[in-house]
Amino acid sequence: MAENSKIKIFLLLILLGVVVVWSMGRGSMDISWMDLFRPENQPVLFLRFFRVMLGVLIGAGLGVCGVALQAILRNPLAEPYLLGTSSGAGLGAVLAVIGGLTGLTLPFAAFIGALLSVILVYCLASEGGRIPVPSLILSGVIVAISLSGIMMFLISVSNNQALHGMMWWLLGSLQVYDPRLL
Repeated sequence: MAENSKIKIFLLLILLGVVVVWSMGRGSMDISWMDLFRPENQPVLFLRFFRVMLGVLIGAGLGVCGVALQAILRNPLAEPYLLGTSSGAGLGAVLAVIGGLTGLTLPFAAFIGALLSVILVYCLASEGGRIPVPSLILSGVIVAISLSGIMMFLISVSNNQALHGMMWWLLGSLQVYDPRLL
């Protein structure tokens, strides 16, 4: 690795550390660092710490997925929404809430939805045993739009209060209610 790249990585790690420290003091209520470490504020400290660490892990995972999709599709603009993966995951989660599933089954349902949407895109894009990249991308866009439409329809016609709360989950909420669930 070039010396210039090592310096950039080092500077980015320092920036990550600064952002983590800064974000621990930020929230719906700003609490000074001295007050944050008081015993009565310990639950707030733990919730903020887990939320920040969850954000770092999710960001790293999304970065790896994006790089993998860009390499597979040989397209620097490729991302999970392009192949319908994100829409499939969202629809899987919405169907799980409609079915009454909660807790850790929700991410599992989202994973199954994403997997099924990728299989659907793969089947739509295959032409005579081959999968041309343009067909894969166009099939992914079609599936993504279709699944997003179904998901939004289900959310809008539902009277289920938990389903309306799904919007926060779909928008990327990092709320940690119980750290033991991680």
